[in-house]
Parts: sequence; C-alpha cells; structure tokens
Amino acid sequence: MDIKIKIIDRDGVLHEIDAPTDMNMNLMEVVRSYELAPEGTIGICGGMAMCASCQCYVKSDHGLPEKSDDEEAMLAEAFNVRENSRLGCQLHITEAMDGLEVELAPEEL
Repeated sequence: MDIKIKIIDRDGVLHEIDAPTDMNMNLMEVVRSYELAPEGTIGICGGMAMCASCQCYVKSDHGLPEKSDDEEAMLAEAFNVRENSRLGCQLHITEAMDGLEVELAPEEL
C-alpha cells in the first residue's frame, strides 16, 4: 500500500508523493528515489544515523517512533537543529505516516 507524504525540498518547493509501506524504505530513501535532493547531499552515511545529511523538520502532527540514542546523539551535533528535527533515515515508512509533512533541513556545507 502507498501512502501520501508531503516533502518540502531545500528550495522551498512542496512535493506530494506516494511512498510504499511494503518495501521497508525509510524517508531518506524515499527522498533519494524521487530525487528531491541532489545526489551526494542526502544519506551520505548510507542510513546509519552517522551523519545529519537527511535531517528534516516534521511539520505535521504525527505520532512518530521515539528517537533512538544514535539519532539523539547525531542531532545533538548537527547544524540547523529544531525541536521537530528528525533524521529521515530513522523514519521507516508505515501506514501511520499517511499525510506526513516534512521539510528538508538546509544542506550542511
């Protein structure tokens, strides 16, 4: 089953996309598959919560899984962190995320 997710890219453009719930994908992989961020600027560590290149801001009021210790530690070191910051690689696409709205954090240079 696909769910709808709204993603605001780093240029401020809103994309409404379909994300599959049956492929064990995470949000970072979805962003990459739709090419919503330039190659090499997102998911640099391969989804291991070891960089913050996939940081995003959760705009909608969804009950998302708690942050892991690894995610907390990475966000503690990242730039442009906000209250609603999450690492896209740590958010696995589930049916509960239908209607999720996120904004990609600025690229860390």
